[in-house]
Amino acid sequence: MDALFHSLATQGLAAETVAVLLTGMGSDGAGGLASLRKQGAYTIAQDEASSAIFGMPKAAIERGAVTQVLPLEHITEVVCRLFVR
Repeated sequence: MDALFHSLATQGLAAETVAVLLTGMGSDGAGGLASLRKQGAYTIAQDEASSAIFGMPKAAIERGAVTQVLPLEHITEVVCRLFVR
């Protein structure tokens, strides 16, 4: 995940990006998500209650890399709303 997110941030695409980090073990994605957010991306992490393993979202939240924390069932709705402004 980090490689993908860092790639988007370094290519100047962050302002046009909505990035979502879902359940998973470890901290993969947290650094890249932080880079994206710093460059202007809208970033979402899955909440603890709906995560099977809260490691990756938790790491991103703790780094300040997340614009919004949502339960899995609301992520699609929010992403669609962001694209239909």
